Amino acid sequence: MRIAVIGAGAVGGAMAALLHRGGHEIEVTARGAHLDAIRESGIRLGGAWGSHVAPVAAGEVLTVAPELVIVTTKAQDAAAAITANLSVIGEAPILVVQNGLDGIAIARLAAPLSPVVGGLAMFAASFLSPGEVTITTANPTFLGGDDAAVVKAVAKVLGAVMPVTRVDDFAGAQWTKLVVNQINALPAVTGLSVQDTIAHRGLRRVLTTSMRESVDVANALGVRFASLGGLGRARLGLFSALPIGAAEALPRLMRRRMGTTPNPGSTLQSLRRGQPTEVDYLNGAVVAAGLRAGVPTPVNALIVRLVHEVEASKAFLVPEVVVARVATASE
Repeated sequence: MRIAVIGAGAVGGAMAALLHRGGHEIEVTARGAHLDAIRESGIRLGGAWGSHVAPVAAGEVLTVAPELVIVTTKAQDAAAAITANLSVIGEAPILVVQNGLDGIAIARLAAPLSPVVGGLAMFAASFLSPGEVTITTANPTFLGGDDAAVVKAVAKVLGAVMPVTRVDDFAGAQWTKLVVNQINALPAVTGLSVQDTIAHRGLRRVLTTSMRESVDVANALGVRFASLGGLGRARLGLFSALPIGAAEALPRLMRRRMGTTPNPGSTLQSLRRGQPTEVDYLNGAVVAAGLRAGVPTPVNALIVRLVHEVEASKAFLVPEVVVARVATASE
């Protein structure tokens, strides 16, 4: 099958390599040194799903009409990336694998002739060197959308090369993933791995508070959390109701499930590559939804500002400074 991956970074690169290993004809888009490395040596996959070198076709835009398109750019880049390739995409189905809440809507606006499937990658992948992607945590990718037949067809293709689960309520799954994605911002502010962030007592309390803000907003909007990897309505309901100290058991559990390989988180990886982060589509999405729901989100709002400060200054903040600023914002 001819499959195009638009945005072959950590998630897209991993999916492209796995699909190539499964016998598919793959073309990817990338830029700069990463594009040069793929053209020269292919995508080099390592980690939890084994090793594979995928000599895929690569360019800044697609050149061959695909039978399936997978969009794995950062959320803020999706519309422009789809538009730039629209003449080649035609009416091919699009799987948009992105964080945040707006991926399907953005893809539908950019490619109105294509059926769109939503995807949530729960596996963790590191992309720290051009052309190299490492799977640090092996979890499924969740798929959903309005067209059940297209979702089933895409799941069959992906499910042959990687763990895939279909979900009926994709909006509920997006909110569950948005709570999980709270782990990304603080590493970007401090330069620490996700595991070290959660191990730090003060940062763990900040993370727990930001996650609870997300749950409170979703509950106010009537969201029914879908179950992703054992995290769903019951566990998040308990997490929201427990005293803050007891609620910290959830991020501790998430840390244990990540294993010992340091996970930098996608936002820190973007900073290290000198690219804009998607914090406005993660913590920023919680803030925007909180405004609609009338639920205060002071910690998420501050975290958004802190990530943008680090983007501008190129200097990480020590954990104690972060904790102190959060305490002030929460007063």
